[in-house]
Amino acid sequence: MERLDDSEEQLERVDSDQLTLTSSGSSISSLFSTDDFRSGDISSVSSGSGEIPIITVNRVILAPSLIAEKNEGESNSNKADVMDEVVVTAVREKCVGRSNKGVSWGHTSVIGRRKEMEDAVAAIPGFLSRSCDHVGGCTAPGSRSSGEIGPVHFFGVYDGHGGSQVAKFCAKRMHDIIAEEWDREIAGGTEWQKRWEAVFANGFEKTDSEIESEEVAPEMVGSTASVVVLSGCQIITSNCGDSRVVLCRRTQTVPLTVDQKPDREDELLRIEGGGGKVINWNGARVFGVLAMSRAIGDRYLRPWIIPVPEITFTARTDEDECLILASDGLWDVMTNDEVGEVARHILRRRRRSLSTEEISPTQVVADKLTEIAISRNSKDNISIIVIDLKSKRKCLQRPPSIS
Repeated sequence: MERLDDSEEQLERVDSDQLTLTSSGSSISSLFSTDDFRSGDISSVSSGSGEIPIITVNRVILAPSLIAEKNEGESNSNKADVMDEVVVTAVREKCVGRSNKGVSWGHTSVIGRRKEMEDAVAAIPGFLSRSCDHVGGCTAPGSRSSGEIGPVHFFGVYDGHGGSQVAKFCAKRMHDIIAEEWDREIAGGTEWQKRWEAVFANGFEKTDSEIESEEVAPEMVGSTASVVVLSGCQIITSNCGDSRVVLCRRTQTVPLTVDQKPDREDELLRIEGGGGKVINWNGARVFGVLAMSRAIGDRYLRPWIIPVPEITFTARTDEDECLILASDGLWDVMTNDEVGEVARHILRRRRRSLSTEEISPTQVVADKLTEIAISRNSKDNISIIVIDLKSKRKCLQRPPSIS
């Protein structure tokens, strides 16, 4: 839906025998049928799930000499109190990443009611292998567990417009470019957040440049890019366009990206300040054409459409449930809170009853959200990645997924 197409025919409403749902203010019970499974065909272009095993980290054993020094001259009862205090302190100093090495995910990518499929997704487990201290943002820098090597994961949703070429190129290439930029920036020794900001800024620009130099697509083709780099202690997002990433933490659904729309105050000032125009034509659009203010590609709208990402850093906690990345085919018809409610309901229910033969909980969430979006008459392609942040399953590693 990003590019206005006057010739696009009016789409019919969903058939009466499909799931009927109430408005966005509805309660969680109205979002489900009698069970958590799909009730009908969602014309899936691709779907799948994957897991990588948890890497066990040995516990830090408190040195007896430390306890003895703390308890010198104390009564036996006081010694126990001090020992408890020291033990608690030692646990707090461990990095959150000690138990966050494994990851489980599921995804769907469907054409929906569009005539062409222009979305693409990428799930690349272990695209880097680094220690938590090396990645940056460790919750206990310098601790033993923070120095242990572990996988760093990459996930991306790319919503193309004007064609699928740019989205497909991003899905196949962007994670490699980000890894290359990381290796280049690490030699600089700058503060870790500045380093990642440079990695993503340079990586998005390089991806955009390669699309031009390799003549991947005409200049009127572009794509959003919503990317997550997931380490043991950090969730790092990089976003161009109006795809979106949200975090489910306890009972809250926290947006980790902000849609880059032409009528967003700061984006409107930037576009108009550069001599561009935002025209309300079936929604706010740059020169009445593009319904976002940043993207990969779209060179015919430079300098107003730029491939410059906005980057966020979020420290992981033990209360995190899942991450959800999706194209606007989902967000056009569901609110952040609704999506979070559905994800929490399914994940908590199915974690309790999961066997190794069953479909992964994250795949059930992705399928259910897709089903709901279609039943709410979403008119766009729908691509969703759901990442379980409480995954404790130990299973064989699945290969990367690009579709």
